Amino acid sequence: MRLLVCLAEHAGEVVSIDDLLNQVWSDVVVTPDSVYQAVASLRRLLGDDPKQPTYIATVPRLGYRMVAAVSPWVDQSTPETGATAPGARITAGFAWAVGAALCLGIVSAFLFHGKVANGNRATSHAIAPQPPKSIAVLPFLDLTEKMNHEAFADGMTEELIDKLSKIPGLRVPPPTSSFYFKGKQITIAEIAKTLGVAYVLDGSVRKSGARLRVAARLIRGDNGYVVWSETYDRPLNDMLMVQDDIAGEVTKALRASIEARPER
Repeated sequence: MRLLVCLAEHAGEVVSIDDLLNQVWSDVVVTPDSVYQAVASLRRLLGDDPKQPTYIATVPRLGYRMVAAVSPWVDQSTPETGATAPGARITAGFAWAVGAALCLGIVSAFLFHGKVANGNRATSHAIAPQPPKSIAVLPFLDLTEKMNHEAFADGMTEELIDKLSKIPGLRVPPPTSSFYFKGKQITIAEIAKTLGVAYVLDGSVRKSGARLRVAARLIRGDNGYVVWSETYDRPLNDMLMVQDDIAGEVTKALRASIEARPER
């Protein structure tokens, strides 16, 4: 929400990554990856196509620009009845965008809870305490400039699931379970509870010239804290080799990280 407001306050202007970090995350220390993921989330909520944006446009190597028309909210309710006066209207695309973002987020969460609670009544009783050595891999986000590396991001996810599932004693939900959450606005805690895991691994894929950067984070499902993170830079000479190489390194690091943690 703060990111959306910040971009709206500078509608039509290019806002750099550094400016967004300073204005939106002024009280915490985060990496540029937080900006990329927040923009990707906003686009999903608003149904915005990054290739033909209606709200937020990416300006390569510079930042982002709000391209939607923005103007102040106009409340023309009559004092006697509280009803909106004839002919009154909201003049800004921004007001609609904020409402849409909030409503879609709330509706998504409501529908998800409803499906778990009502669609399968036994679910709440069947979920056992999460085994400490268990992890779900969420679909990696494609944060490349043209958003055209989704296939690589999905392949990265499947490669990680495959390698992690081969670690003795580590429980890993299958790709079908993980990909159910692709594009959905659901908290890490809810995902971990639904899949019955103690940890969640997520990440993103970015591209600069002929190099790819894959970022990965290990998150505790009970409190949402990041317990491990790393980035991997590789040349774009062989996609399959890059996936296999990075998945191997991530698996090795996660195995050491999880095994070093005491049983809860």
